[in-house]
Amino acid sequence: MARFQKNDNFIDKTFTIMADILLKVLPASQEEKEAFAYYRDGLCAQTEGEYSEALEHYYDALQLEENAKDRSFIIYNMGLIYARMGNHLRALEYYHHALNLNNGLIQGYNNAAVIYHYQGVQASKKQCSDLSKNLFRKASIYWKEALKICPNSYIEAQNWLKTTGRLYISN
Repeated sequence: MARFQKNDNFIDKTFTIMADILLKVLPASQEEKEAFAYYRDGLCAQTEGEYSEALEHYYDALQLEENAKDRSFIIYNMGLIYARMGNHLRALEYYHHALNLNNGLIQGYNNAAVIYHYQGVQASKKQCSDLSKNLFRKASIYWKEALKICPNSYIEAQNWLKTTGRLYISN
């Protein structure tokens, strides 16, 4: 089941070895171990830009994984793939689903905010004022949630919230 890595480097090899050791020594069921192996293979394929293969591994992992937080990371990574492929609506669906499972997933809030901000900029360029305002409002909501979890992160988002006057506005 383990995936062959084309671009093995020291860090990838070390991660693979450590993950294999952890799988052997941690008290986990065979299903949990298989789910983690699929997840690891999905990460590897995703890193190499093999998105359809990564999605297959993630779907396989989701079939076995029962832990909500672990499922949230799998689903979040699926959202990353869709965002990378330019399918922002699908990416948002996955980010929202991951956040429903794990409301501490700071990167999920950030990535959703980035997409909403991007869409707001695009709507603004098309002079769709109401739509852009709504999208920027959504971006601010998600960035504020990320900043509640980790106040010293996402400096660019903090600056945007401050310069646009959205930092202290309740949504």
